[in-house]
Amino acid sequence: MSYREQKKYLEFLKSHERKFTAKELEDYKMFVKRQKDDEDFDSISMKRLKEIYDKYNVSVDRSKFDSFFKK
Repeated sequence: MSYREQKKYLEFLKSHERKFTAKELEDYKMFVKRQKDDEDFDSISMKRLKEIYDKYNVSVDRSKFDSFFKK
């Protein structure tokens, strides 16, 4: 994965940091340190980062709002 994707995931997760479990917080802090050192994440680390990102990035179901915007 690229540096840009790492940065995007970490910036998003920064706002959700207070919701993390202890293990997720520990992993997140490790990812931030590695990001500061300009290291590329290995496949296992990137997979873990993506899992945390997917857990907290819940897409909004926009079909609920259709009733407000009928023609």
